[in-house]
Amino acid sequence: MSRIRQIFDATIAAHAATVQQSADAIERAAALMRTALANGGKILTFGNGGSAADSQHVASELVNRFQIDRRGLAAIALTTDTSVLTSIANDTSYDRVFARQIEALGQPGDVALGITTSGRSRNILAAFEEARRRQLKTIGLVGADAAAASPLADLCITVPAETTARVQEVHRTILHILCELIES
Repeated sequence: MSRIRQIFDATIAAHAATVQQSADAIERAAALMRTALANGGKILTFGNGGSAADSQHVASELVNRFQIDRRGLAAIALTTDTSVLTSIANDTSYDRVFARQIEALGQPGDVALGITTSGRSRNILAAFEEARRRQLKTIGLVGADAAAASPLADLCITVPAETTARVQEVHRTILHILCELIES
């Protein structure tokens, strides 16, 4: 029972620290996403592993609905087309799996939302570089180490936690907050 309490306490502490450090960035990210969607743009979201699942989750919340019935919002998870992912990884490099899709699908005014718990995933950073070249707005959802992503993203939302599981838990909360702010 004490380990369970320790895990919950660590999760609560990570959420509390994120509110202190990143509430402003979360609000700005929601505004960037709202503006893009209102102007006919789309959200391109991507990540690796659990962050890939989170990118799919947020895209589904935007395309379908989060809490209210409303028109569908343009969002694409770049983590879902196995033929595209594997052909890029095989023919070029796994480091380019998201950048190449942004090259193909991204338009000025879109938002690229990259999720990386480490903040250092090479394919996420390459995607931010391509997004910048194509004049997309870039949002990084990262863990405690934002040093690599910060120069490449217009906005970084940092979760000041070291444990991957705690970072992922807070990322999911942030994604739900973004969806709620976009819907309101």
